[in-house]
Amino acid sequence: MHRHFLLFKPYGYLSQFIYELKRKKKLLGELYDFPEGTMAIGRLDEDSEGLLLLTTDGKISEQIRSKKVDKEYYVQVDGIITPEAIEQLQNGVEIGFDGGKYKTKPCSAFIVTEIPDFGPRAKKIRDERHGPTSWASITINEGKFRQVRKMTAAVGFPTLRLVRVRIGNVYLQNLKAGDVQEVSDFQLDN
Repeated sequence: MHRHFLLFKPYGYLSQFIYELKRKKKLLGELYDFPEGTMAIGRLDEDSEGLLLLTTDGKISEQIRSKKVDKEYYVQVDGIITPEAIEQLQNGVEIGFDGGKYKTKPCSAFIVTEIPDFGPRAKKIRDERHGPTSWASITINEGKFRQVRKMTAAVGFPTLRLVRVRIGNVYLQNLKAGDVQEVSDFQLDN
């Protein structure tokens, strides 16, 4: 019987259970007693937070990764993001990828006016003396390395905090950093 989990990955954790290199890293197994053979479906960078799906079923993992499933991110950016920057993001922007240039596919993006309550991040972002920040939502169904961070930087608003809030029709809901919720399945039909 396979098991499936939703996790709010906290800042500072790798999206994996084993890390071969010498440096000590925080791994997902420290957050919960997951069953043997649990794997993360997709990943979030060490300095990104939010929804991560975990499963013991490799087939489901493959299906989700092979489908172009929408992933929605809330990004806190440096400065007050403009409607023009949002429009650029929606139309696709050029980012560096694999030593070359890559134009991102058109996506959904909008300014988030109500500051989301994700709780404080493990590492303080910075204080108000460095100027204002704002939030935007970006939904993509591709996943180039550090793509969302590169996209906001490309339009002049570097990402300070990145939280994935949705994968397909599975939402972060009321999970807080480090929370794990076991589910019967992901019901990811778009």
